[in-house]
Amino acid sequence: MSAIFLSASVPMTTRGTYHETANPFLIQCAVRELVIAALQQHKIVWGGHPAITPMIWSICEDLNIDYSESVVLYQSRFFEDYFPEENRRFKNIIFTNAVYGNREASLLRMRKEMLSRPDLVGAVFIGGMEGVEQEHEIFRHYHPDARILPVPSPGGAALNLALDHGYSSNSDFEDIDFAQLFHTHFAEINKKLS
Repeated sequence: MSAIFLSASVPMTTRGTYHETANPFLIQCAVRELVIAALQQHKIVWGGHPAITPMIWSICEDLNIDYSESVVLYQSRFFEDYFPEENRRFKNIIFTNAVYGNREASLLRMRKEMLSRPDLVGAVFIGGMEGVEQEHEIFRHYHPDARILPVPSPGGAALNLALDHGYSSNSDFEDIDFAQLFHTHFAEINKKLS
């Protein structure tokens, strides 16, 4: 089964200006609609951000999805003292080794291992901060021909990606029909794969 990479987080007020455009409610709505749309045909791969992992767990529970077959969670052992409670419920976590005493190098190692997966056929970016922008660059490096969708209306780093890289038309910037957006995106991915 092919996989979709999800890069998402809720911007913090203490890190940059990403929070100024971000709408946490819309970020949550977009993540929910992404999971619903993607899991019909693709596995979801993400790095275990503490704001997103509980959302995905809750959605999988609501949908009665066998998450061991449907999602893959990556975690750097650098953060093992801070893993969210929901991590214990996912039995398919891929742990990457920490770079001793170096948060950024540990994150980079995890991101490279996660994003070099050959089964990734597309990526979706929602909300987020500098990590979303870094994952976008690494994803493009490993998968230059894959479909990329930054969702602009929830704001944050994904809005910046849409603006800076011309991914979206003007009508997309306020579009909150996430179900339709993901349906169209995945139809294009599936057409390319067929």
